Order: sequence, then C-alpha cells, then structure tokens
Amino acid sequence: MDRSSPLPASPWRFLWLFVRERFLGRAILLNLAAAGGIGLMGLEPLAMRGLVDALAGIPAAGAAGGWTAEVMRWFLLLGGLWIASALFNRLRELVDLHTSPALRHAIQVRLFAHLIDHAPRYFQDNFAGNLGQKVKQAGQSAIQILEILTNDIIRIVVILAIGLSLLASAQTLFALLLVGWTAAHLGLSALLARRCLTLSHAFSEEVSSTTGRMVDVIANAELVRAFARRRQEQAGLSDALMGEVARSKELRWFLTKMWFWLFNALLVFQITLIGLAVSEAMAGRMSVGDFALVFSLASIVGTNVWGLSTRMLGFFEQLGILSGALELIVRPHEIPDPPGRPALAVTAGAIRFEELRFAHPGSGAVFDGLSLAIAPGERVALVGPSGAGKSTLVRLLRRQFPLQGGRILIDGQDIAAVSLESLNRAVAEVPQSPSLFHRSIRDNIAYGTDGADDAAIRAAAARAHCDGFIERRAGGYDTVVGERGIQLSGGERQRVAIARAFLKDAPILVLDEATSSLDSETEHLIQDALLSLFEGRTVIAIAHRLSTITGMDRILYMEQGRILEDGDHATLLRRDGPYARLWRRQVGGFLPDDAAGPGPDPVAPAQGGAV
Repeated sequence: MDRSSPLPASPWRFLWLFVRERFLGRAILLNLAAAGGIGLMGLEPLAMRGLVDALAGIPAAGAAGGWTAEVMRWFLLLGGLWIASALFNRLRELVDLHTSPALRHAIQVRLFAHLIDHAPRYFQDNFAGNLGQKVKQAGQSAIQILEILTNDIIRIVVILAIGLSLLASAQTLFALLLVGWTAAHLGLSALLARRCLTLSHAFSEEVSSTTGRMVDVIANAELVRAFARRRQEQAGLSDALMGEVARSKELRWFLTKMWFWLFNALLVFQITLIGLAVSEAMAGRMSVGDFALVFSLASIVGTNVWGLSTRMLGFFEQLGILSGALELIVRPHEIPDPPGRPALAVTAGAIRFEELRFAHPGSGAVFDGLSLAIAPGERVALVGPSGAGKSTLVRLLRRQFPLQGGRILIDGQDIAAVSLESLNRAVAEVPQSPSLFHRSIRDNIAYGTDGADDAAIRAAAARAHCDGFIERRAGGYDTVVGERGIQLSGGERQRVAIARAFLKDAPILVLDEATSSLDSETEHLIQDALLSLFEGRTVIAIAHRLSTITGMDRILYMEQGRILEDGDHATLLRRDGPYARLWRRQVGGFLPDDAAGPGPDPVAPAQGGAV
C-alpha cells in the first residue's frame, strides 16, 4: 500500500482499504472456503435423510446379502460430505495462515507510519505507551473483525440458505421457524452485546485508571520509599482496585444473565422444533428421513447461531477498540508533508526568517512580524529570559510547529515547500536532554547516518570524548543504554548526542544547552571538538550560561518574541543594554531566576569561556 494514500477514520472504510488494495483475492478465497465447508456440512441432513429412509425400507429380518446399493450410496455420500467439508475448512485455515499475520503487519506498519508523522505537539498531548498500544490493538482488532465476517457470518448465511432450500418445498412451517428464530436470536444478541459493550468499556476504563496509578507509583518507587509512603500508596491502590472489582462484578452479572436467556432461547427453539417434527411424524405427514433432516438442521443451525451469538460481544468490542485507535491515530497531520515535494538543497547554509507570526494554541502571540537573517557559516547565539521565543524559533526552523504567517528560507528555499525528511537531514541538533533509544551505544551514535561503519562511529565518539566511558564498559559499543538511556549519566548521554551530531555531518547545527550536563573538565575538553564541528556550518545555539557563547559571531538578546539586541559579545557589553546587565548579574555562569524563569535554558559551547 502506498504510504501516502490517506487513511480513513471509519473502521469499515479502513478495513476495506487494506482488503481491497492488498488482500482482496485472499479474502474472497477465505469466504469461498468457509462457504464450501459449511455448505457441504449443511448438506449432511439431506444425506442423513436418504440414509435413514433407505434403512427404514429394509425388512425387519434384515437385507439379504448385506448392504443394499441405496444404503451404500447414501453412506458414501454422507462420508464424502464430511471429508470434503473438512478439506474446505483446512483450506480456509491455510489461506488464513498467509493472510491474517500479513494483514496485521500491514495495518500496524501503516498506522505507525501515519503516527510518527504527527507533529511534536501531538506526542506531548498523548502518552507514548498508549499510542503504541493503540497501534498493536488496531491490527489485532482488525483481524478478529474480519475473522467473524469471513467465517461466522458467512456460515450463518450459507446454512440458512441451504436449510430454507431443503425445507421450503416440503416443510414450510419448519423453514419459517428456522428463519424467524435465527433473526430474533441474533437481533437480541446484538442488542444485549451493545449494552454489554458499555459495561465492558466502563470496566476497561477502570482497569486503565488503576494500571496508570500503579505504574505511576512504581515509576516513583524511590520517592515512595524516601517519604515512607508505602502503606498509604498500598491503601490508595486498594481503594482504587475496589472500583475495578465493582465494575467487574457488574459486567459478569450482566454476562451471566445474557448467556442464561440466550442459551434458554436456543433450548426452547430446538425442543419446539423437534417436538413439532415428532408430531408431524406421528401424524404420518413426515417420513423418518424427513425427521432426521429436521433434527440435523436444528442441530447445525443452533450450533452456528449460538457460536455467532457468543462472538457478537467480541465483535462489537473489537469494533470499538478499532474505532478508538483510529480516532486517536488517524487525525490530519498538523504539519502536512505530502509526497512529491522537492528535497532541500543546502549549498551554503544561509537562513532567513521573514515576518514570522506564530502563537501557541490558547496563548498570546510569540512572534508578530519577527525577521532575522543568518549568513552562511555564521555562529549565532540566542539568549534571553524564559518565554522569549528562543526554543520556539528553533522549532519553527525544524518545522515542528505550523507558522501562522511569514516564511523561513534556507539558501532561498521556503522550508514549507520542501520535503520534511530532507529538512531534517540538513539539520543536526544536540538537545539539552538527549533522547536515546533502548539500543546499543553504537546504534545510538549511528542513528540518522545510514551505512556508518565502525571506524566512523569510533571516530565520532573520540571527538565527542565519550570513547573513554564506552570502552570502560563490559559491552563496549554494544552496551545497551536502557530506556531513554537510563544506564548512562546525564553527561554521558549528552556526549553520545554530540557524537551523533559529529557523525551526521549536517550543514546546519542547532545546540540547545549542549553541554549543560558535563563537568567542567569534560566541557573544556569538548570545546575544541565543537569548534571543529562549527567549521563550515551555520550554527544556532540557545544559551543559558553566557560564558559559553562569548566567542560567537552574533549574540541575539530576545524578550517576548522580539530581538532587542544584536551584536558580538564585546559590542553588546559596550552598549550597556539588557545583555550587558544580564552579564553583570550572572553568577557562576547562569541566568538569575528572575531572568531565566523556571528551569535551565539551552546553551552553546565555548573554549575556556569563549567560542
């Protein structure tokens, strides 16, 4: 399936899209095999009637010479129907073996591709674990829905058609009873299942709530121990689980009542049908073979209708799960990136911000007409208090937020008109809190650089001064760093991120407090490496420690989305403006709390206090 084709949010249209484009032939074969299996089994009552009538015609003293030709014929037909039906069922299983796993794989891969293209704000608003679970659930739910459609429902339709054709001519009353009861039973099953689905969802929400609470406590186990709150947390969890118990009892009681009435309805139908058949046979209006026909049909239809009834709840539940997953994942992308856009061609690295207008949802304007030009190879630092717009400006350069006005150009190319993938390839970023995968150190350094060999990876690690701590570990470069790099210290994670930027070798470099977690000695060592990384690249560094950006070509002091000062360190000090006042108030290289706001802001590197 073409990844660029839009995904429908309707579960039925979603399923049809995948079946039509990739699995239509196999879906048809599944239906035919299911129809063949139940169809041949549905003819069993016909063969049974013939066999019973043939046996009824044999004298009480027995047939001379053993089996009669008629008995043999009906016996072979009955056995042949059983064997052929079994072969069709095995054929269906074989086709399903090559269909369901492939369909589940296709659905999950396509949903993941759509999911990962959402803007960062989407992932800030949704739990990562929940999103991953929705992708997995969608694939599994789709398989179960199609299983019911291509097996259970097909079986009911075929067996009813065969039953009606066998009974309509000679036993009209039984044909009407068969159709009427089946429709009533399945209709009642659907109504009860939809009611049960509401209770099931309430129970699932309760389970999700208690699970979330449990995970939250486990994630903060050290905090629980530090404040001696184990008993309180245990009691709180116990109270929360009582709500789950109540919902579970409510659901189970409803299920008990539902199965009671549905099963009794099945018994009443079968007893009534057999009783009427006995009456007809005793009155001489039905042969022994016809009685066997009605009895067999009642058994086959009852078994299949009961089977579908028991799966009706699962059908609606899986449909609800799929609908919920699609509602969450298949949303229009905030920043669309349609196929066919040209790739960004970076020749020099000039960046222009022209009349930018941007506001976060529900907030005031961050930028209202901001313009800025950065020359090729220029090193620019952004400083200022929290909320000045420094990080937002960089995020707009990465197209992580949609602009409300203006444009951003790289070497004269509007970044909104080029492919997002090519833009991301052109920019390397070292964030304040680097994200690492639960993979080896080697994989994390090489991430984003296809085909990087071992020598290149080791060279990048050496330039970032992380080869030492890597080689001291037992696994070396194959050491798995744990979830989000938890096995590494903050400084080690930052050095891996710097090595990753070295290896990527992008023409534009963004530094976001790139050395904030390094000790002074390691930071001093890394400055030379960063200086070499700057060569031939356009650099934008968000700075919190002013001592790290004094050697930058330009320093932009920002407040409330505006650039108040622009110049190098010496020039800005001579002007004695906001930057100079900030410099004088700085203690130990950090912005004071009243200027910086809560938490650190990003930095750019320097050598011996100057870059």
